[in-house]
Amino acid sequence: MVYQQTKHLHYQILKLTGEVDLHNSPQVRKQLLAILKNGSSVLVDFSSLSYIDSSGIATLVEAFNLAKNSKLLLTIVGAVGAPLQVLELTNLNKVFHMVDSLDDIKG
Repeated sequence: MVYQQTKHLHYQILKLTGEVDLHNSPQVRKQLLAILKNGSSVLVDFSSLSYIDSSGIATLVEAFNLAKNSKLLLTIVGAVGAPLQVLELTNLNKVFHMVDSLDDIKG
């Protein structure tokens, strides 16, 4: 898994590439929580993500709850394939704000 952090409008983007699993989900957690604790809403870019397991999902749920409690937004961008199926199977696609691309993000 590789991640890249950039900025889009007033959001921080965390682009995930490859797989998020038990081995590397702590890195994702650390990045997501740091972004939120700095007071920024976050776009989690799934467009290059091929796999996410339950530890990755747990990380997203924790970050979502922190964002909600901090009155910030956590949005998933570009989820397709297996990662989207995991979100649908767990009904988290109805919990998380999800968009197809960065073009769908309004300032």
